[in-house]
Amino acid sequence: MNRTKEFYLPVDLNFQPSGIDAPEVSIINYNSEGASANNRIKLGQNLFSFLLEGEKAVQYSGKYARINPHQFLLLSAGNYLMSEKTASEAGHYRSILIFFDNKVLADFFIKNPRVLSSPSASEDAFLVFEKDAFLLNYIESLSHIIAAGNSLSPAIQNIKLEELLHYLCDKHPGQLQKLCTFGHSAGDDDIIRQAVTANLYHPITVEELAFLCNVSLSTFKRRFAKIYGTSPNKWLLKQRMEKAAYLLKQGEYKASEIYFELGYENLSSFIQSFKQVHGITPKQYQSLN
Repeated sequence: MNRTKEFYLPVDLNFQPSGIDAPEVSIINYNSEGASANNRIKLGQNLFSFLLEGEKAVQYSGKYARINPHQFLLLSAGNYLMSEKTASEAGHYRSILIFFDNKVLADFFIKNPRVLSSPSASEDAFLVFEKDAFLLNYIESLSHIIAAGNSLSPAIQNIKLEELLHYLCDKHPGQLQKLCTFGHSAGDDDIIRQAVTANLYHPITVEELAFLCNVSLSTFKRRFAKIYGTSPNKWLLKQRMEKAAYLLKQGEYKASEIYFELGYENLSSFIQSFKQVHGITPKQYQSLN
């Protein structure tokens, strides 16, 4: 199993001396080799993530998404997420990351008031966009500069970011407004409910759920018990085994076909959990129904 690492971005990618804040805008070429890796990430700035090669899975409070090279991702500052990057068949993972702080975004809104007058779509935890011809050319322009070995000056980085923001305002009106409220509108109980509901059937630990909610493990357990009247592990077990019983009762699935869908990484642990709740094995349960 891959070891989970923790990062504070973009500081941990900027290679700056300790104690120095990240620039207002950073365009970073990120490459890695080898197998998949799991990371816990705190975002200090807003982020556009353009995946070029490989796959990226993101768990972000109340939402889960898997991103391929035909898509790109927009995440807001101040939030906690879990990310799994998977290399391509050739063993490569490549992306271009654009970090920018809220001051840059506020300045953009001030200079472009029409953006704030656009109707905003329903709020999401993060935004996933499909790449189109314009964006493919936009990414290629960044790749050419990076490949040439020329560092992007702060002025150029600001211009390239503003170009992207203007394009998204025209193509996806109202979406950028969401960065103003991401992660701040929900109360503590709502954040826990969103995180638990979104990850109910994913192989996630209670410690990881606490991380996604930006609270300590003890605080998460205390708030969870207040909301649901029991411990996280007991509640998760009950919910997963209720769905397991429902699926097995239909007679269309075997235990070996549903354990991963219910958040288990191996069949034996699923069978053990099922027997703990229902008193018999999944196979025995199916024979009785």
